[in-house]
Amino acid sequence: MNKRICDIYRSPRHDEMYLYVPKQEGLERVPEKLQELFGKPVHVTTLLITAERKLARADVDKVIHALQDQGYYLQMPPVVDDEMRAIAAQNSKLSRG
Repeated sequence: MNKRICDIYRSPRHDEMYLYVPKQEGLERVPEKLQELFGKPVHVTTLLITAERKLARADVDKVIHALQDQGYYLQMPPVVDDEMRAIAAQNSKLSRG
């Protein structure tokens, strides 16, 4: 099946961490340990995901397969390296000055 209706939740503990789950199943297949680490899920939206749909920071094919195979997809926060932190700090100084 190349389309899935899913609920997307954000983590209250980790910025920019999201959990995609099939709407009909909810969180039932998400491992208990992951739920503990994630925190109490905050519903963000319900979305129809298709192979043609573009997602901002996730590969739609990986999301669809993860939803089918394991019942959830965990979107991790973007990796921020030292160089990116320095650029962000410089940009914030420029916008204030």
